[in-house]
Amino acid sequence: MKSSVRNENLRNIAIIAHVDHGKTTLVDALFRQGGVFRADQQMDDRVMDSMDLERERGITISAKNCAVSWNGVKINIIDTPGHADFGGEVERALSMADGAILLVDSAEGPLPQTRFVLRKALAAGLKIIVVVNKIDRKDARPQEVLNEIYDLFIDLDADEEQLEFPVLYAIGRDGVAMRNIDDERKDLSPLFETLLETVPGPAYDPEEPFQMLVSDLDYSDYLGRLAVGRIVHGTVQSKDALVCVNAQNVPVPLRVTRLQAYQGLRLVEIDSAQPGDIVVLAGLEDVSIGDTICNRDNVRALPRLRVDEPTVSMRFGINTSPLAGREGKIVQARKIRERLDREALTNVAVRIEDSEDRDCFIVKGRGEFQMAILIETMRREGFELCVSRPEVIFKKDENGNLLEPIEQLYVDCDETFMGVVTEKLAQRKGRMVNCVNNGTGRVRIEFSVPSRGIIGYRDEFLTDTKGTGIMNSLLAGYEPYRGDFPSRFTGSLVSDRAGNAVAYALFNLEPRGQLFVVPGDPVYEGMIVGEHNRDNDIDVNPTKEKHLTNLRASGHDEAIILTPVRQMTLEKALHFVREDEQVEVTPVSIRLRKTELSAFKRYQAAGKKKLASPGK
Repeated sequence: MKSSVRNENLRNIAIIAHVDHGKTTLVDALFRQGGVFRADQQMDDRVMDSMDLERERGITISAKNCAVSWNGVKINIIDTPGHADFGGEVERALSMADGAILLVDSAEGPLPQTRFVLRKALAAGLKIIVVVNKIDRKDARPQEVLNEIYDLFIDLDADEEQLEFPVLYAIGRDGVAMRNIDDERKDLSPLFETLLETVPGPAYDPEEPFQMLVSDLDYSDYLGRLAVGRIVHGTVQSKDALVCVNAQNVPVPLRVTRLQAYQGLRLVEIDSAQPGDIVVLAGLEDVSIGDTICNRDNVRALPRLRVDEPTVSMRFGINTSPLAGREGKIVQARKIRERLDREALTNVAVRIEDSEDRDCFIVKGRGEFQMAILIETMRREGFELCVSRPEVIFKKDENGNLLEPIEQLYVDCDETFMGVVTEKLAQRKGRMVNCVNNGTGRVRIEFSVPSRGIIGYRDEFLTDTKGTGIMNSLLAGYEPYRGDFPSRFTGSLVSDRAGNAVAYALFNLEPRGQLFVVPGDPVYEGMIVGEHNRDNDIDVNPTKEKHLTNLRASGHDEAIILTPVRQMTLEKALHFVREDEQVEVTPVSIRLRKTELSAFKRYQAAGKKKLASPGK
């Protein structure tokens, strides 16, 4: 850049944190004190959580933009997800920011996703403001947490300038921030002031023509495709004739039909925008995240957004069960493919590929949680589909050796559960790296575990720790393959015929294992109705009725009391299924099934596999 100047009327800031450290609640308080809402106006909590799933789970899934004003300076705020599975959203959001507020819980301290988002922010060269939040907690330990944050910065190779970060203490729920922990708890003015002092205005070259990097996409029923991004150089006006430089470096002409910017939570139409501002352009038919929009007379592309490679893949296909089409509106393979392509457009971390089966597609992403959110969203939109177990994506090194993704797993649990957790992770080729016991009765253990070892372990972990354990993971990179281990130590109870489940049959199946269906549920051949106690699958008849004779009265059935079944959520189902099983997902139900429904064909395939195995 030849002669860089800064736009001091503007600040672009991202808010980064681990899941549930109070990010979205703090944004609410910034809105209230930044003049977005009138004093008498009713507003919901967590206004930035616009998706139903975000409100239900209390997490941020997609990065969102908004803007507040403070002392005449416009502050664009980007709320980023705190979960590593949504890392593509984090990278996208940070490309628009010059600074970041790192929010850390005063009791929990920096956790794995704090490390993940901070690493991205430091790599992008952002100015960091550290806010130690929730200092009103009974178990708050702000000074120790601050020391842990310094250790984290040093661990992530932060330079001396990055280590000189300002620190504030806050209670996001009450909308107060202080420079020192004993200062008067008044409002968020110290945070706004620190923000303006620390984060520089966006830099630009006044001699350069208009350039903008597309960081996000949206869609409007009235305006069509919308491109969201930050202006790097120059100014833009509504009705300007521009070009969009795509991934192939081909300029595509476009005319801006509408120019919008953020004001609070709303988009407002503007006539022109200045360098550094985050704007929304309408008038583009074909645009992707990472494209550059610039002047027709001076076509120059900006460096494209780089995101981490996917580590998990799943197969999405049409619902082929006998109950297909009864509960969902959208069942065709073409519609499923269109929806997945639409997801890949707005989510840079998701890739879609065709498989050898034309009714089935391979979806690659960052983690099984990201996949579960995509499936749940499609389910709520009326889709019916079958999905496979999440599988990790392997790589090979230059010598042809197999490499697999390895996770840093952080476990926080009671001392009494340390043995069972260590044993279970050792079975999954996990290695203990670190163990900290502060004498509080709880231990913090760090493991190095293959990603495939964590898939399906989360539910088991909660059972083993009686719901009191906390588990977080972070991708550490690829390492040599650590060897095989069983994904599940139990088999499946598989229905051998179609019909409706009967109480008498289910009562007699209970000694065999844990059931997933209740009397009256429809079943079909190949549907998994329970988990077998042993490691093999068995075919069962859940529709068998009690044959009545003159010696036995039907009234005796009233004495049957069934054990409560295990309710299958989508995540539990994805963790439970094995390689030869699938999850049938409809807007109403989640069922488990064998990929091959016919018991006879499964028996034939097992026989062939036995004959083909070595030593036979």
